[in-house]
Parts: sequence; C-alpha cells; structure tokens
Amino acid sequence: MRVTTQSADDRNAVMSRKTAWLLTMLGFTAFGLLSFEYRYLDDLARGHQHTFAMRMLEEMTGAYVGLLLFPLVVWVVRRTRIHRNNWMRMLPLNLLTLVAFSACDTALMSLSRSLLSPLVGLGQYNYGIMLYRYPMEFAKHVPLFAITLGAIYVVDSYREARNRQVAAADLEARLAEAQLQNLRLQLQPHFLFNALNTISSMMHEDVNRADAMLAQLSDLLRQTLRAVNAQEVTLDEELTMLRKYLVVMEGRFGDDLNIDFAVDPDLSQALVPQLILQPLVENSIRYARDPETLKLTVQIRASRDGGNLLLQVRDRGPGIPDLEKGGWFKGIGLSNTEQRLNGLYGSNHRMILENTGGLTVTIQLPLRIEPAIA
Repeated sequence: MRVTTQSADDRNAVMSRKTAWLLTMLGFTAFGLLSFEYRYLDDLARGHQHTFAMRMLEEMTGAYVGLLLFPLVVWVVRRTRIHRNNWMRMLPLNLLTLVAFSACDTALMSLSRSLLSPLVGLGQYNYGIMLYRYPMEFAKHVPLFAITLGAIYVVDSYREARNRQVAAADLEARLAEAQLQNLRLQLQPHFLFNALNTISSMMHEDVNRADAMLAQLSDLLRQTLRAVNAQEVTLDEELTMLRKYLVVMEGRFGDDLNIDFAVDPDLSQALVPQLILQPLVENSIRYARDPETLKLTVQIRASRDGGNLLLQVRDRGPGIPDLEKGGWFKGIGLSNTEQRLNGLYGSNHRMILENTGGLTVTIQLPLRIEPAIA
C-alpha cells in the first residue's frame, strides 16, 4: 500500500507564503506606527495638543488601506513586469497602475476615516478638498510605489534563480540516475551471455546438469527483474543473488570451485549496489584458476569498519600483471563497477585492487542500514 503525504518542500512553501504575508502585515503596521510617531511629535513640536487619537486613526488607516491594496498591486506588477524587450509597452501600464493605486488608496483612506472617526468618538472627519488631496497623495505614492516595484523584482528574481538552481540540480540527479540505471543494465547482458555460454558448453557433456543450471539461471533472472528499479539492495539480497549465480557456476566446475563466505550477520540489512559482487566473483572465476590443480578458490568477505562497510573478493590466481604500474586494461565488470560506485557515492567510497597471492578487490562504502518495516 502506498501512502501519499505532503512533501517537506510543499510544507515549507506554504510556511514561506504565510511567513511572507505575516512579515508584510508587520511591515505595514510598523510603517503606520512610524508615520504616526512622526506626525504626532511634529504636532507636539508645534504646540498642537490632543492630536494623539486623530493621528493614530489617520496613519493606521493609511497603512492598512495600503496593505489591503498591496496584493492587487503585486498581482498587476508581476503581470506587467518590465523587460528589455517589452519596456515600451509595459512602462505605460506600470504608470497607469501607479495612478490607479494612488487614486484608490486616497479614496479608501477618505472613506475609512469618515466611517471610523465617529465610531471612536472623534466626530465627523474632514479630509479637505479631494481635488487637491489626490495629487498631494500621489506625490507620496510615487516613491512608495517605486520601492515596492523594486522589492517585488528583487524577490521574484531571487525566487526564479533559486527555482532554476533546484531544477538544474533535479535534472542533474535524474541524469545521474539514468546513467546508473544504464550501467546496471549493462551488467545483465554481460552476465547473461557468460552464463549461457557456460550452460551451452555443459550441454555437450551433461544434459541433465545443463538443464539444472538453466533452471537456476531462470530463478536468478526472475529475482534480478523483481528489483529492476533498485540501484541498492540489502546485502542479504545481494548475497542471495550471488549464491544463485554460483550454483550455475558450480554446475560447470563441480568440486573444482570452492567459495568461502565470511559475512558479519549484523550487516544483512546493509545497503549495497545491486550486482556489485557478481562481476568481481565472475572475474575471479574466469581468471584465477590454478593452472596446476585446476582449482578455483574465491573468498567473499563483508565486515564493518567504523562507519563503513567493507566488501572483499579475493582469489588465489595470478593477480593482475603490472597492477602497481597501472599498465593494465579494465574489463567491463571492473570498469562498470567503478563507474557505478562513483555515481552512487562520489568520493565517499574506495575500490582497492591488490595482488596478494592472488587478486584482492576491496570496496569500502558508507554503512547504511535499511530500516526495518514495522
């Protein structure tokens, strides 16, 4: 059952909008109080007494009428935004918005003060001759509108830049995921070809054994396809798939193939890249056969090293000539494994190849445990 919940980004976006409007309201309130302080102290400086209530009414109605109109102004400004290629058309629209805003603000201030003044015991309010009030308030609205316009442009530019950054990061992540998926899928045909080639060669020697190997291969492929979209699986799942592959190989090599597992049981739910061990073991089986005894011995280790997971595949073959000099060619298995590790973990991993009486491949990954399902 899939449970869909509101994402953290959606919740943060809602909180951001609420916070923005709360800050806007506080800003208009602060502007009104500062305007009141200026006007009231100016009255006291001129010896005009008992103007506290009237100045408070005038300045706060002015501030909250501006707050009432502000969303509409923002809406219009964003739809008539001035760009380099449209300024001749949008500049007049912005000027028209300024004139309309100033006229509406002045008319609403007059109306609100006329309605509220008698209610708070200040008597009839006289705003003077409106013919002069409109151009008077317009002179004050011009710098306020310019500041508002600039603030909207700055906020929108920041938001657009941030959205572009998030979109670019999301695209990069999707491309990386697609590359990883492609690399993982490359392993399956490579592995399938080798496994079928093994079964084909066995078909001429022992039909029943080849048939059993084919059944094991089918079982392995079914399990692989069930996790087709997973880049990581638990170590337990990875080892299960590896053991199925080894059953196929044992059908070919019989008792000549000796596999030694040493896995910390506490790491069964540790996350590892899917099919990370199979190409390493396949390389050992392919190149590490003892030329004298014809025996194949492969050791597979999984252990904890502090906050890291260590995966190790070791054989007793000839190793890699000129490994220390770097003059050797990486096959599909090793190069693919290296690219997948780089894509999944970046610099938070290591893959070390050593000639130690055979070849030892050690992979160090960040230890992450899949949470248990309740």
